[in-house]
Amino acid sequence: MTKTSTSSKDRRAAATLGDPRWPAVLARDAQADGRFFYAVSTTGVYCRPSCGARTARPEHVSFHATAADAEAAGFRPCKRCRPDGPPPAERNAALVAELCRYIEAAATPPSLGELARRAGQSASHLHRLFKQATGLTPRAYAQAQRARRLHKELQASETVTQAIYDAGYNSNGRFYEHAPQLLGMTPTAWRAGGSDAEIRFAIGQSSLGAILVAQSERGVCAILLGDDPEALARDLQDRFPRARLIGGDADFERLVARVVGFVEAPSLGLDLPLDVRGTAFQQRVWQALRQIPPGQTVSYTELARRIGQPNSVRAVAQACGANALAVAIPCHRVVRHDGGLSGYRWGVERKRALLELEREGQA
Repeated sequence: MTKTSTSSKDRRAAATLGDPRWPAVLARDAQADGRFFYAVSTTGVYCRPSCGARTARPEHVSFHATAADAEAAGFRPCKRCRPDGPPPAERNAALVAELCRYIEAAATPPSLGELARRAGQSASHLHRLFKQATGLTPRAYAQAQRARRLHKELQASETVTQAIYDAGYNSNGRFYEHAPQLLGMTPTAWRAGGSDAEIRFAIGQSSLGAILVAQSERGVCAILLGDDPEALARDLQDRFPRARLIGGDADFERLVARVVGFVEAPSLGLDLPLDVRGTAFQQRVWQALRQIPPGQTVSYTELARRIGQPNSVRAVAQACGANALAVAIPCHRVVRHDGGLSGYRWGVERKRALLELEREGQA
């Protein structure tokens, strides 16, 4: 090799190494997909930054703003990362969406193997893609869809037994094992709109304003904060439209006092049985919330990472917003990535006040 050719190769390598796009190629950064493409002169192909192919030597690499630019320069698309098609994230989202529709239409929940064959993927890879996109495993998603179908069938079917089978349950026994988690009450009571359920409640006052505490036979099912006691009572009525709402007696008033005391002095702790109702994903988020120590905060992004769903930040925020057990499930301990306060269903000022009370208790 001549000195001139060596010098030319070194210049090309130096240009690549000094290009801010090269670190993204080395890291196989999927976030850079679509921003640029790189081509390799020795293979004649061009790729996405996230391509899993063996890393090329820098002197053989050139960068292109678009796939069309790379093809105009004489390069062909890589068969591994398919840079001339939709981005992998978009393809995966479309695949998972199609599988979700298939699960929703199936009479009985399809197995992971069946879904994998339909998608043309390995079972383990599909399991990971599905969970990444939806926040749930295929099995948990199917269970949630079956529960939704059950709710519909309980309203439409002539008998509870018919509703159970129409919803895709193969046996009464298996269904009744999970009925309390699915419905929060017996199927007959749910079918009647909760008319057989008794919920005791009372409204107290705290430094944060009015506080409503409600309890079913399973545990505390609502802790609501607000300025207007009547509005809180209407909120509870809307949540349990046909349940028997019963004003609390002296014993129940003492329970409310415990909750108020916990609000004012979080260090006291709140060891009460809870009646937590939500989807499998929501319950995972709420359980993670209960593991955040008083006085500390995490971001929505960090909370998503803690439950193993780093790409489900928006779904995590929605689960926090769906929480009906203020302070008992401390969604006030979640903040924006920059530490700012937002997204509290009972008001940002109450969120700030709760955090200050907790920090004072830790001082």
